[in-house]
Amino acid sequence: MSRTLRAGRIFASIPESVTEELFDEIVRTPSVRIERIVSRGHVSPESGWYDQEENEWVIVLRGRGRLLFDDGEEVALDAGAWIDIPAHRRHRVAWTDPDVDTVWVAVFYR
Repeated sequence: MSRTLRAGRIFASIPESVTEELFDEIVRTPSVRIERIVSRGHVSPESGWYDQEENEWVIVLRGRGRLLFDDGEEVALDAGAWIDIPAHRRHRVAWTDPDVDTVWVAVFYR
């Protein structure tokens, strides 16, 4: 079975003003999902933690952010930095740069 060829530009279609964090699904298969996330000063809700069934590999392509884990560990990421988060490792976005778009690519895999 062949798939349709798809292509795009990771920095395209980002609005001038990012009032809400943007989540765009790029690829989805039964075993992997790839998303582009755009943040500008956005953080996770104080009451919430991401606790996912899949592993999550994340890279920052532009901007800066910090992830906080439920054990207190905090990881700062800037352009080019990546992290591989095991499934069920509870985490949240603690900070993103309020002055520039932070563009993340997240790869969720089993």
